[in-house]
Amino acid sequence: MKKIVAIILSALMLMSASVFALADEAESDLAYVQEKGVLVVGITEFEPMDYKDEDGNWIGFDADLAKAFAESLGVDVEFVEIEWDNKVLELDAKTIDVVWNGMTLTDEVTESMECSNAYCNNAQTVILPVDVAADYETAEDMADLTFAVEAGSAGEDEVEALGYATTPVLTQADALLEVSAGTSDAAVIDLLMAAAMVGEGTGYADLTNTINLNSEEYGVGFRKGSDLAAALNDFFLASYEDGTMEEIAETYGVQLSLIDQTALAAEAADGAEAAE
Repeated sequence: MKKIVAIILSALMLMSASVFALADEAESDLAYVQEKGVLVVGITEFEPMDYKDEDGNWIGFDADLAKAFAESLGVDVEFVEIEWDNKVLELDAKTIDVVWNGMTLTDEVTESMECSNAYCNNAQTVILPVDVAADYETAEDMADLTFAVEAGSAGEDEVEALGYATTPVLTQADALLEVSAGTSDAAVIDLLMAAAMVGEGTGYADLTNTINLNSEEYGVGFRKGSDLAAALNDFFLASYEDGTMEEIAETYGVQLSLIDQTALAAEAADGAEAAE
């Protein structure tokens, strides 16, 4: 009798393991993307990370990295413009597979998404008209200003933390338009974007970036629990070590902001050993 019970229990355990294995396979984002043959990337217009060339094709440091990652998975890539404040909803609804758009790794982001390792350093910087910038040397000097900020962005978080007035807009590019048009006093955008779009020789020569409100890191976001994050970390390490990441970064002038992926992998390995 005991042998029969043991056999039944073993069979039940094998069946349970098979069910869980099938569930894990069904829930694999990597398998889902490879089966449909396309990685759908959620972005906003954000030079030098994601923007269109003269022919209407998406280019930029993030866009080119996303293309290379998709190629490594054996799938095509599709870029979809999203409202930044709805990025988690878009992921969960599976209208996109990934948010890859110079995204700051805030607590809110890491709690609501499965995020990659950090790959780029950044800061939130204050944009002012050139002719008044000298009047505002500190954050305290700016207390009476109204700031245009992208809704749901790290810039919005920084201004709200100061308790200053904001005008939420759809994109960081819209925030620059607000200041240039005089409908907002200032804007807070990513430093990498400011370096590409503001100042002498750009389309906003009448604007300048002034003080930085923080320092931060960029990461890429997937659905919570997605195995694509680990796949991207492997791709980041490989592309950093073979020089691909730096080559793409140099194309868009962001190479000095890159985070050493080899060092990150070593730190992760040391942490795993210490936990054992």
